[in-house]
Amino acid sequence: MTKALLPVLLAVLYAFLMLRFSVWRTRKMLDAQSQPLTDPSITRLAARMAAAMDIPEIRVNVFEIDAVNGLAAQDGRIFLTRGFLNRKARGEVTAEELASVIAHEIGHVAQGHMRRRMIDFTGQNAVFVMLSAVLNRFLPVIGIWIANLISTALMARLSRRDEFEADAYATALLIKAGIGTAPQISLFRKLEALTQNRAEGMPAWLLSHPRVDERIAAIEANEARWVG
Repeated sequence: MTKALLPVLLAVLYAFLMLRFSVWRTRKMLDAQSQPLTDPSITRLAARMAAAMDIPEIRVNVFEIDAVNGLAAQDGRIFLTRGFLNRKARGEVTAEELASVIAHEIGHVAQGHMRRRMIDFTGQNAVFVMLSAVLNRFLPVIGIWIANLISTALMARLSRRDEFEADAYATALLIKAGIGTAPQISLFRKLEALTQNRAEGMPAWLLSHPRVDERIAAIEANEARWVG
């Protein structure tokens, strides 16, 4: 029994160490390539959200890369990319839409998603090792491929769960701050064009983020329930 579990334990340990290294490397990169956000049109909205949360302030940083994204670091810091701010400068997104991104990333932090993703990632590797060992006995060669597909689908499902939860948190925060959900919904409608999304045609169960129409429907349902 101990020998059978050894590969799984080694896989879990390897995944944990690799993830810790990735977190350390990401933190170093963010420290080197970011600066505090100074755009007053966005910081004013961040201050309104901070007041709604009854905290002194929400600090937002600018990550100096061209990609269009928002992110929450393992240590709880919130970032908007320079690419996102450049789109605002060109009039493609509004300050309120970027405030909805900040609210979404706060949702990830507030609900402990960063820590949970570490556990999920470690578990995914354990599932992959166990399935590979079992399936390879009956399906040589393709057993590893099937195991990888199953573990990837599992991780994608967990990731979609986190995205829905962060969306719901953002909806509640935007409503409480008096900003409303319109910017959150309008940004989702722009998102595929902004990020040049190439996931079209991919099976929904392999996507790490829910489809835009599903996210908008969930936002509208939450708003109708809470405001109504």
